[in-house]
Amino acid sequence: MPTSSDTRWQCFMRNSTQREKNYTELNMASCSRTQVISLYRMLVKESKKFSSYNYRTYALRRVKDGFRENLHVDNPKTLDMLINQARENLAVIKRQVSIGHLYSAQRTVVEKEPHL
Repeated sequence: MPTSSDTRWQCFMRNSTQREKNYTELNMASCSRTQVISLYRMLVKESKKFSSYNYRTYALRRVKDGFRENLHVDNPKTLDMLINQARENLAVIKRQVSIGHLYSAQRTVVEKEPHL
């Protein structure tokens, strides 16, 4: 028959193991959260560098809509896939911004400063 100290010890071990598991999950989730937020900020920052108004607004809209669409993804595999896809998109945006700066274009009516 187990003594009260044995049951307390087993309960403590079970709870500490559960706490460690929760801490690990929380740590992984916060790490993923910081990665996602950092990636989002980088995408927005790079998208704002487009010289063309149309490309700039399109890229910003796609970034914001894409992150809003996948806001409640909990599956780690899906999350990793989406993070990798966002990194690839960041590389594409960086390349397109640098190419866009090589060829200057006329400003559109929306971009022109009003004469006061």
